[in-house]
Amino acid sequence: MKVETFETDELTQDDFLGGKVQLRQPRGGYRAGVDPVLLAATVEAEAGQTVLELGCGAAPALCCLGVRIPGLYLYGLELQPGYAELGQYNLHQNGQKGTIWQGDVSSPPADMKAMNFHHVIANPPYFKQEKRISAWDGGREIALAGQTALETWVETATKRLRPRGYVTFIQRAERLPELMSAMQKRVGSLELLPLLPRVGRPPRLILLRGRKDGRADFKFHPPQIMHVGPVHVEQGKSYTSRFEKVLSTGASLPFSD
Repeated sequence: MKVETFETDELTQDDFLGGKVQLRQPRGGYRAGVDPVLLAATVEAEAGQTVLELGCGAAPALCCLGVRIPGLYLYGLELQPGYAELGQYNLHQNGQKGTIWQGDVSSPPADMKAMNFHHVIANPPYFKQEKRISAWDGGREIALAGQTALETWVETATKRLRPRGYVTFIQRAERLPELMSAMQKRVGSLELLPLLPRVGRPPRLILLRGRKDGRADFKFHPPQIMHVGPVHVEQGKSYTSRFEKVLSTGASLPFSD
């Protein structure tokens, strides 16, 4: 399988999960960080189940999830054709079964709308366009601050859930009220997991999960701390042991112990 949208010298091949996942990414466009890896680590899927990721980019989350839990059927939706093609390539190269559709979250392709999934996950753009300076690269800008409203992401995600299926979002902490409001209208059994950069710091990221037809009370899980020490360390990223295992070995990241 070839990647035709990007020239070879425009791409890098990067290791994730300590080399268990090999991911091709644009050298100068949007490049995956730890966020999609963390999102994938929270999914409590089982072999034989289906997983859909909205806005999957080059499919880092799907690849990481598929390596951690063999036997899944992985699907993605990506707006940008070049990234959608990369996502399909990366699934194939990492031995995963699945399909990446090119299309808009606000108007998904018919093939996707005809299906329902055990899990739907998403790492939507974190920023509102009117509140930031645009990135120089168009692909990176769409990934960071897309035009589609967060509520539309939630609506599309929850429509694609099977009965009792789970939807999980990762998002910046300041957008939690907006995200929670949208999810409360459509799913139940909400669970919130804040991620703290360090001890004593406010959360930068949150994970929010809900279940279709869920009836359980809301759960606010204790925050999990990503880095040791009070300040950033130049040599090494100083992740806590739990997050080191997630990022380097593909361990899961449960909402609760």
